[in-house]
Amino acid sequence: MAGIEDQIKEIEDEIQNTVYNKATSKHIGRLKAKLAKMKEEAVNRAMKAGGGGEGYAVKKSGDATVVLVGFPSTGKSTLLNVLTGTQSETGAYAFTTLTVVPGALEHKGAKIQLLDIPGLIAGAAMGKGRGKEVIAVVRNADMIVLLVDVFNEKHVDVLFRELYDAGIRVNVPKPDITIKKTSRGGVRLNAVGTLDLDIEEVRSILTENRIASADILIRGNATQDDLIDAIMGSRVYIPAIIAVNKVDLIDEKDRKKIEEDLTERFGQKPIMISAATGYHMEELKDAIYNALGFIRIFLKPQAGPADMDEPLIMRTGSKIEDVCRKLHRDFVDKFRYARVWGTSVKHEAQRVGIAHNLADEDILQIIIER
Repeated sequence: MAGIEDQIKEIEDEIQNTVYNKATSKHIGRLKAKLAKMKEEAVNRAMKAGGGGEGYAVKKSGDATVVLVGFPSTGKSTLLNVLTGTQSETGAYAFTTLTVVPGALEHKGAKIQLLDIPGLIAGAAMGKGRGKEVIAVVRNADMIVLLVDVFNEKHVDVLFRELYDAGIRVNVPKPDITIKKTSRGGVRLNAVGTLDLDIEEVRSILTENRIASADILIRGNATQDDLIDAIMGSRVYIPAIIAVNKVDLIDEKDRKKIEEDLTERFGQKPIMISAATGYHMEELKDAIYNALGFIRIFLKPQAGPADMDEPLIMRTGSKIEDVCRKLHRDFVDKFRYARVWGTSVKHEAQRVGIAHNLADEDILQIIIER
């Protein structure tokens, strides 16, 4: 009897060889749902294998946590040392880093925790190498730097595939899908906006997951894969950037070719760097900061000017309530109102409520009960 990895390969081949059209969409949806369950089972089995291992417990700190993900010997440890001053052991051989080494990067007022982890290899999602521990750290990060070197830039494909197989969705928004199982009534599909999925595809996917009756609400468009991810419920959605290291070892022509190739294949321009020489380190810091979606909020006390030197670092989409929780838990309960100066309001010193959305460089004054 074929092992689970062989069965996974058979299904992947069948999906690859089946032309997608209206007549085959239902069948493909069922195969994808079956494949997702099998991969989830394989990953879970790998994570439980050899139970009792310590793993890598890393306490998050700062305004966000960023993990350096790459094959062994791509220069992750050197990069961490350059960006943070942390002394992570380096060497010209694989698996120099045998544990997680944290470092602190301060940039534009933000305190960013960087994690150097053991190299990720093909098969990591299924537990190969130090895949079990490494994947666990990546899943808890706020952002990923995918690091490859100029001689192995094709490793980006492997990294994306391993992260995907481990349930990590890179640079895609979480689909807005609500699934409510019901005891009877079959499958009812409701959509807000244009939806390419039809009810038969949805039923086929749900049937493979042993769901006979459910109310499905999809806001915005969604694919079969999006629906399957929503059913599985174990996916994490993390932004990432691609950095290509050791560019000082090749000429400008080859450097440009690699940059153009990765941009075309992944829809984002990679940061071409040299950790050894410090080339493009500021550009990399800016890319990390921007990918994290930071905004700067300047706090103004009731009496006196705003502190324009040390902003409070928040994330795009933050509300005043989020600021209150970050400052002190009592601020939410005692909140009366706030005044805001900046682009998120129509006029200066506008009075707003706790649900107000803030924008970058807003000045905020919070009034609480005394």
